[in-house]
Amino acid sequence: MLQRFRKFITQNHLVSKGDKILLAVSGGIDSMVMTHLFLRSDYDVAIAHCNFSLRSTESDSDEEMVKEFAAEHNITFFTVRFDTKTYAREHKISVQMAARELRYRWFEKLRSENGYNSIAVAHNLNDNIETLLINLIRGTGIAGLTGMKPSANNIIRPLLFATREEIISYCKANSITFREDQSNIDTKYLRNRIRHKIIPLLKEINPSVESTLNDTADIFSGISEIVDDYINLLRQKVSEQSDECITFDLDQLNPYIHNKEVLFELFRPYGIVNVSLTDLINIMKGRTGGQLFTATHRIIRNRKELLISERKQNSEAIWIISSPEEFEKIPDIESVKLVTISDEFTIPSGPDELCIDSDKLSYPLIVRKWKPGDCFFPLGMNHKKKLSDYFTDRKYSIFDKDNALLTECEGKIVCILGDRIDNRFRITGISQNALIIKTRPGFSAGTQDH
Repeated sequence: MLQRFRKFITQNHLVSKGDKILLAVSGGIDSMVMTHLFLRSDYDVAIAHCNFSLRSTESDSDEEMVKEFAAEHNITFFTVRFDTKTYAREHKISVQMAARELRYRWFEKLRSENGYNSIAVAHNLNDNIETLLINLIRGTGIAGLTGMKPSANNIIRPLLFATREEIISYCKANSITFREDQSNIDTKYLRNRIRHKIIPLLKEINPSVESTLNDTADIFSGISEIVDDYINLLRQKVSEQSDECITFDLDQLNPYIHNKEVLFELFRPYGIVNVSLTDLINIMKGRTGGQLFTATHRIIRNRKELLISERKQNSEAIWIISSPEEFEKIPDIESVKLVTISDEFTIPSGPDELCIDSDKLSYPLIVRKWKPGDCFFPLGMNHKKKLSDYFTDRKYSIFDKDNALLTECEGKIVCILGDRIDNRFRITGISQNALIIKTRPGFSAGTQDH
């Protein structure tokens, strides 16, 4: 097995000469065998162990065993303790998902801060086919049938070649100490039901089911690469990327509207899953204003386009501006200038600049999102206009409306940043000081009119 381990690493280019490897070691049989193989291969390694505080004294005993092993072999040892249940409750996710997020985030932090080239985890061939079956049961695209990769995102899996039986045999032959996690036999977890009930049944039909399914995953991996190339070319054809959103042309998407497989692969990066495909298609067929929220993105129908933007946690952002300089803490503000008006002064005509009578302002100002009912006097007009009507007249998209920022002074709207000022705050013949706010190019919506 040692030779196969070294061969697998070489064939898959998992480790280069001089690399430092961080081993993720739980204390279970897989990770202890992996560590033993790395030590026998003379790699430069360190050990990282997570205590998830899920099994009381058992978790502490796991940590102590791994710590003693590291000390005995003079290996650098890192450990951390997580309150996993609290994290899961606060983030409204399962305990298993919480443990995964916590450990991989910590592993990557250790890797980057301490100069390790990669993180080795002890997934084996059986883990791989269990993942494939789980994805099949829950529903998946082609990517979910490809199984785990030997390396991805600084993670390497040097035991993917080995079955669980082979690992157990190697462990016994080399008298390797490990600790058994009793949760691995609890069939209330889907993975354990597959491991202890479904795979034994499959092996009655095909004794080589592990290698068969693994070979199948390799085939799907090749097919997935072909599909990815096609989908990427299609995405380039039917969409455009800007700083704020991705825009899909519905006229170009129409030939694929009844092909759920193409739509799934096309929109999968934006959080679309099988159960939300029908909603996506309904929005594509519907009217302007239809929208869909995925776990990561917002998808909006706007005329003949689909606008896709990342969901922002701080959608109700408010900035309190106590002086002109503080405008620059707003991400979309490029510069702010306070100038004295002289005979040579001219109002800037740049497409991204607003010019306001500074003496009419009373600090602090508020910069905020617009809300229904907001009104202002657009520059050049002496009558009040609802912002919702103004946005419609200016052909704001839904996305533009959601991102519009207003400056407010004592309850009055001073300006729509990047677009237009309120007539009450304009420069007049008696104005003495001007506040010039320049937004970054492309921030505004529509044609400028100051």
